[in-house]
Amino acid sequence: MSTATPHFQAGSAAVPPLAFALPAPDLGAWRAGNTGTEGVWHFDSGQPGRHVMVSALVHGNELCGAWALKGLLEAGVRPAQGTLTLAFCNLEAFDRFDPRNHDASRFTDEDLNRQWMDERIDAGDTRERRRAAALRPFVARADWLLDIHSMHEPSAPLLLTGIQPRNLELARAMRSPEHIVVDAGHKDGVRMRDYGRFGDLADNGTRSLLIECGFHGDPASRAVAQDQCVRFLEQSGAVAASTLAQQLPGWRLPDAPCQWALEVTGPVVATSSAFRFTQPFTGLERIEKAGTVIGDNDGVAVTTPYDDCVLVMPSVRQARAGVTVVRYARRRVL
Repeated sequence: MSTATPHFQAGSAAVPPLAFALPAPDLGAWRAGNTGTEGVWHFDSGQPGRHVMVSALVHGNELCGAWALKGLLEAGVRPAQGTLTLAFCNLEAFDRFDPRNHDASRFTDEDLNRQWMDERIDAGDTRERRRAAALRPFVARADWLLDIHSMHEPSAPLLLTGIQPRNLELARAMRSPEHIVVDAGHKDGVRMRDYGRFGDLADNGTRSLLIECGFHGDPASRAVAQDQCVRFLEQSGAVAASTLAQQLPGWRLPDAPCQWALEVTGPVVATSSAFRFTQPFTGLERIEKAGTVIGDNDGVAVTTPYDDCVLVMPSVRQARAGVTVVRYARRRVL
């Protein structure tokens, strides 16, 4: 990419909104759950097997996963072995959803996907921490977890594996999406997919993936969420591929032509909401030369640390002090 004199993209306050074309699903029939915890459904096959969990709406404006879980419930998908838990996570934030101001419903008090440390959950001093406490028994029990998300910007889907080789192996077996992010998480808190046993480096039988399905308001994100559910459930052994094909026709998309591992080497953290990029980056841009200026962080130039540097999920829509606005990664064939 060019190393010409940079022209900065303004910070979050000046970023124009994107059209939100994905409608909010009606969860009325599925809101209560069957566990005594609102929004959580649990099905036991009565046969030995893994405890499998699929979660959605960790952020209230990320609708694609809610559509996928609603579809699984409507189709009557049940595990043939082990158990299956389906969780609509941040319903209080979802209740605030407005397509004209969707970022306002990302959370109520704080990001639910940074609260997965027992000391934060036990504090119970925010609505998200209290919701995490209600969800914790199901997450702690799960052996396999797929957590469904979407993105601030239009971008190709990303599957986040953490740094555990076992999760990378699962991503390869799923054969989609094309881009797999290998990262150690965020300094400002632990994600659900890294909680407890999921964060162990030794292979303890667990698997946990986080799928970023594309822009929040793009109907294509719903198709990606559905596809990932089918692939994950098949690999988990909870539901046979033939059963999934029969109950969920059209959900499985074509395999990726190849898969790339994007090994994250570090983040860029905003020092204020004034962070600016030189271009309207949306993700997966590969910057050819080390030292290329890509942004301005309160007067400090932000430059790429090495050649062929890939930008992972750049966005200033949530920019404020302490928020990661982009991560750097090296790319290799998976």
